[in-house]
Amino acid sequence: MKDIRDRTVVIDKARVWHPYTEMSRYRAEVEPLVVVRAEGSRLFDADGQRYLDGNASWWTSTLGHNHPRLVEALTSQAQRVCHTALAGIAHPGASELAEKICSVAPPGLEHVFYSDNGSTAVEVGMKLALQYWAQNGQPDRCAFIALEEAFHGETLGVTALGGVEVFRQPFSRVLLECQRIPSPAGSGGTTASLTRLREILATDASRIAALVVEPMVQGAAGMQIYEADFLAGARSLCDEFDVFLICDEVFTGYGRTGPMWACEHANAAPDIVCTAKGFSGGMLPMAATLTTDRIFEGFLGEPSRAFYYGHTFCGNPLGAAVALEVLQVFEDEDIIGAAKEKAVRISRAFEEMASWQGVSRTRSLGMVGACDLEGDSGYLADAGWRVFEEARRRGAYLRPLGNVVYVTPSLNIPDADLGELLEILMESVSKILGDH
Repeated sequence: MKDIRDRTVVIDKARVWHPYTEMSRYRAEVEPLVVVRAEGSRLFDADGQRYLDGNASWWTSTLGHNHPRLVEALTSQAQRVCHTALAGIAHPGASELAEKICSVAPPGLEHVFYSDNGSTAVEVGMKLALQYWAQNGQPDRCAFIALEEAFHGETLGVTALGGVEVFRQPFSRVLLECQRIPSPAGSGGTTASLTRLREILATDASRIAALVVEPMVQGAAGMQIYEADFLAGARSLCDEFDVFLICDEVFTGYGRTGPMWACEHANAAPDIVCTAKGFSGGMLPMAATLTTDRIFEGFLGEPSRAFYYGHTFCGNPLGAAVALEVLQVFEDEDIIGAAKEKAVRISRAFEEMASWQGVSRTRSLGMVGACDLEGDSGYLADAGWRVFEEARRRGAYLRPLGNVVYVTPSLNIPDADLGELLEILMESVSKILGDH
């Protein structure tokens, strides 16, 4: 397949603009993987090499690549109908999926609005909150609260929520208002976060549409993990000041942190939940925003009160069929229960690395494990990329977050594959620390 690889790379470097990539360096220095096949927990390149996918392809392939039941659901649906509009049209996939996801959602979430990715799922939540208040007597509620170092996606609306400056700063002059509270994963912990949240709400609740959080784990911030008591306290304060709580479960949902939803750690049911990534098992662009009766009913009545928002592929039948099968696989194969022992193994590996010279901190929660390497910090730090290259030579794909090296494998990764992944991780970190 050398010809395929060479042709792909030539066209890629001439035509394709890659995400999160400075393209002049990429063109001059990077030799990309050319992935031609994927199966289970592995990627296969054009040279016949295979790599353990330690990041589940940007945290999406919660059931591994090409799960046979998801492939069958996709091909079966494709034989019936691939696409239809959802405006004024119903189809079985969207209906059954909505019924099923509401049955496993946090309490009180009874309505589903479909979109196509995590950014738009959160943007839907923001727009729902803004329009709800605007047409229900409190139009001044047009600002948001988010955590420091938050990341909620890339559309312009959700960029306002972002606290990772390299993503937010270029657009800072045109963004919605967002006030920030310290991350509960920071030095001040839950107390500092909730203290500041109360101060803002006590002063400005009449201007706040919603508090938006990544529950339990701030992914793009470097897999920063915090305690569940923050969510419980945030839910209480939002109730006290009648502010909506939006939980962005795009990364943390579908068993990534242990339970189905990360907010379950605190029994803190939000007003709005946003889901994507694992929602379709990483197979198709598909997302959903779930909300309560209160919010749904705030849009009823005159035509002008409707939620005039949507996407061409909103509720797409292919995506709906796959997402419905994902939920069935979770149930039939006890994905969350079976992942518990795998999570213990991840935790033990990172606990062992905590004592290594050159590792400043480690942490884990569910099927997430992360360590910080000493040196420069932030998304643009390069220490993690040295580990990435070493791991790639050993047969694993471990895209880092700056100096943060982490694993987020599929929840059903075979035990042998998990053992190999953790071994490569530890050998690669050890090799890089030994070289520097």
